[in-house]
Amino acid sequence: MPKQKDLKRIVRSRMQKTGESYTAARLNVVKPAPKPKSEPFDVSLAGMSDEKVKSATGRDWSEWVAVLDAADGRNKDHRQRVDQVSSLGTPDWWSQMVVVGYERMRGLREQGQRMDKTWEVSRSRTFNVPLETLFHAVADAKQRAKWFTGLTIIRAASTVNKSVRLKFDDGTNVDLRFTAKDSGKSVIGLGHMKLPSKDVADQMKLFWNERLDALKALVS
Repeated sequence: MPKQKDLKRIVRSRMQKTGESYTAARLNVVKPAPKPKSEPFDVSLAGMSDEKVKSATGRDWSEWVAVLDAADGRNKDHRQRVDQVSSLGTPDWWSQMVVVGYERMRGLREQGQRMDKTWEVSRSRTFNVPLETLFHAVADAKQRAKWFTGLTIIRAASTVNKSVRLKFDDGTNVDLRFTAKDSGKSVIGLGHMKLPSKDVADQMKLFWNERLDALKALVS
């Protein structure tokens, strides 16, 4: 094992050559990644490429699946899996991402399903209007009523020109976030959370496509 000063020099040298983060480069210098030994899996289910996860964590999906399988990951809960990944020097956010990818590839979680077994739908749309116009059409109750129907809103909260949160009487809620773009355009990104099943999530995908179409017609 090189001394601490030498180790940092070696790690930084590797970072320059590979473009890896400090955590990933250090992991590769100090402890080579294990050879993958696991049953087949579909990397496309992970929601993130091999290159991106290896650059950030020092291991690709084959290696992470091998690590978690060897630790009996399929028979542990989400928190235990995260602790296992984190114990290998992986930053907290990336530990979560690795475990979510593993759970999807091993059939323990479907895309769109959250840790608490509820579902979430995400959508985004670009509008040819300034940010202030788009935000007003969503945040103002009278304007919102012109394009939004189908769910009963029991509470609405907003941060000017940044976000709107709507809570519905079925216990679900949606967060809408607003971003300005060049040429007077703006973007909505939304996440509808606490959905009870995949069937409901699929219905909400269609629902939001329709509502965003109606909003676009209103502000255009």
